[in-house]
Amino acid sequence: MAANVLFSHVALSCADLARTEQFYSQYFGFRRARTIPLGEGNEIVFLKNSHSVYLELFRADAERPAGLPRFEGDGPHYTGIRHLAFQVDSVDDTLAALGNAADVTLGPLDFDAFIPGWRTVWVRDPDGNIVEISQGYTDQE
Repeated sequence: MAANVLFSHVALSCADLARTEQFYSQYFGFRRARTIPLGEGNEIVFLKNSHSVYLELFRADAERPAGLPRFEGDGPHYTGIRHLAFQVDSVDDTLAALGNAADVTLGPLDFDAFIPGWRTVWVRDPDGNIVEISQGYTDQE
């Protein structure tokens, strides 16, 4: 195993860079860390949160393939990314802050049977990606 391996980022292709940047900045505490101009008004936007987690935003240059279903529930169950996930202090407070931007696909659900206080909801971001919002998760002893 390689030494000093750190998680780097998740890259998202976005229909509207500004709208996606605003969603993750306003509701999940990300801020613009860097932009890389690509010419012709296009750019790559790196967002970073206080825990040094990065999102890399690209302008999508193709439409979603015909026949690919809109993501529901906790995300697709086929090979690939299922959802992004964020820990918050309160699922209910986060949903309230999201207001009309909270396109809930599943939940909120309580998982007290597994971990006391663990609660989760899944929502869609502006591009239809599923985002899990969770509180109370703890590692096993």
